[in-house]
Amino acid sequence: MTDPTAGQADTTAAESATKPEAGIAAEQPDPMAELAREAAGYKDKLLRTLAEMENLRKRTEREVSDARLYGNASFARDVLQVADNFQRALDTVGAELRAGDGKAFVEGVELTERELLKVLEKHGVKKFSPDGQKFDPNFHQAMYEVESAELPPGHVAQVIQAGYMLGERVLRPALVAVVKAAPKAPPASVNDNPPSAAK
Repeated sequence: MTDPTAGQADTTAAESATKPEAGIAAEQPDPMAELAREAAGYKDKLLRTLAEMENLRKRTEREVSDARLYGNASFARDVLQVADNFQRALDTVGAELRAGDGKAFVEGVELTERELLKVLEKHGVKKFSPDGQKFDPNFHQAMYEVESAELPPGHVAQVIQAGYMLGERVLRPALVAVVKAAPKAPPASVNDNPPSAAK
């Protein structure tokens, strides 16, 4: 005799044997979705690396350009003293020397000064003289204040020594005299009474 419950047990065992496989298959991630996520991660890393490399390239180009332009700043600063000496020499020459026997000498000094300034400009160094301009502490160094009826307060009245720029940077500020504000009259005190006649 066969046991009818034995057949049911075999069927139940077969179903339970297939159920865990179905559960395992449902829990396993889709390999295509995982590969797509991994590819997206690599793409993100690649884009970030490319952006970093582009920023590095631009920064390096800027640093090389700055080094070319501003690398000679200390040398240019030293040469400015020579240019100042040419200007001082020309300022001390009197009118009689300019018109008399020293005329050729003075013209030679002026020519040499112009040539020096031309060479400095060729290398990015430009002279500026802010006479009459508004005082700017980024470009000018105030040496003293003066009174002037011709210029408003805060403007450059006199340039003592010209300034120089190297590219967009100040190599040496201009030494200037600045117009000071007119002195203000002291305010009248409210408590001031007119003097009364003494009895």
